[in-house]
Amino acid sequence: MTDPSRITLGVIADDFTGATDVASMLVRSGMRTVQVIGIPQGPTPAADAVVVALKSRTTAAADAVAASLAALRWLQDAGARQFYFKYCSTFDSTAAGNIGPVADALLDALGSDFAIACPAFPENGRTVFRGHLFVGDQLLSDSGMRNHPLTPMTDSNLVRVLQSQTRSAVGLLRYDTLARGVEAARSGIAALRADDVRLAIADAVSNDDLRVLAQACADLPLITAGSGVALGLPVVYAERGWLVPDQRAATLDSVGGSAAVISGSCSSATNAQVGDWVAAGRPAWQIDVQALAGGAPVAEQALAWAAVEGRQQPVLIYATAEPAQVQQVQSALGADRAGQLVEHCLARIAAGLVDGGVRRLVIAGGETSGAVVQALGVSSLRIGATIDPGVPWTQAEGRPLLLALKSGNFGSVDFFAKALDLVD
Repeated sequence: MTDPSRITLGVIADDFTGATDVASMLVRSGMRTVQVIGIPQGPTPAADAVVVALKSRTTAAADAVAASLAALRWLQDAGARQFYFKYCSTFDSTAAGNIGPVADALLDALGSDFAIACPAFPENGRTVFRGHLFVGDQLLSDSGMRNHPLTPMTDSNLVRVLQSQTRSAVGLLRYDTLARGVEAARSGIAALRADDVRLAIADAVSNDDLRVLAQACADLPLITAGSGVALGLPVVYAERGWLVPDQRAATLDSVGGSAAVISGSCSSATNAQVGDWVAAGRPAWQIDVQALAGGAPVAEQALAWAAVEGRQQPVLIYATAEPAQVQQVQSALGADRAGQLVEHCLARIAAGLVDGGVRRLVIAGGETSGAVVQALGVSSLRIGATIDPGVPWTQAEGRPLLLALKSGNFGSVDFFAKALDLVD
């Protein structure tokens, strides 16, 4: 039976947009889900699942491990029955991690000898076959991720990528095993464990494969994955009597107020979304990073512009740029300094917009979302309806403020306008 005093699933996410991504997958299946920003300080939220959003994807591996273990301890104290380490559907991290080091540390802390690793999210074109990750019809190494300014991905062989980050033996749970169903998948896992494989990349090319994986991993303490595997977990929990699905799990308040879009991602998808907004003649202001580095009051200028242009319609303020322009800025300023300047500036702008009456805010980019949420002093989010796969609307707990935190690579070309049309 369900126990209202404990949560069913505890999720540790390595960035803020990834946290809302997995939370949206749970909510759409009726799982009441709360996302908390960092390690909570107060009581356990009343929810079936709690997602702890960290900013650990690009930090030093030791720092990512420490933060993830602290999140695990809090989730254990909250009574979670199963744990989920969520990373990006493009499996991106630094050369030294952090997927491998964090997975190792969580397995050690849980006293477990095995977990899958599956970033697949077929609804967004991320599939894994024979251990290779595809983005749409392209291998990961041929996609726009090869130019990511912080975590470029130049190898599509996930077994090789993960093995370079971990002391654990890495294996492969192949598609032809999954295609034979849950019992075959469980047998495949048993065979891998017998061979002392501790982490196994799992193939998945469809939602049915993800559901098979969820059933096959039901008795494992830890799952490591993108958001896709979470699709099948609520059914598993309901069958065990751990969950009574709530059809109103995604309901948020109507907040009114004005709206705006903040974009810091330089992904191919976000570049297209910015281009669509500008081509439609909607008001847009581009951050001049070189002027920002030179000490110009860019945030104040953007807010003054928005105060005029945003009276009648939503505005877009963006630092999004094409790869060549990004490389030029990074060459002049250094990648770390350029990124920090942009994040800090966009966070100040977001705070100023909210102070000026914006109540619906779309934010594009994982690093940008993290900086903005922290600048706004948001400690937890209720998860609402999905805008596009992997991106829900959320509401700051106890405040009339709606936030859509979009991973750079997600969303249709008209995502910004579509998101704002869904809420009032």
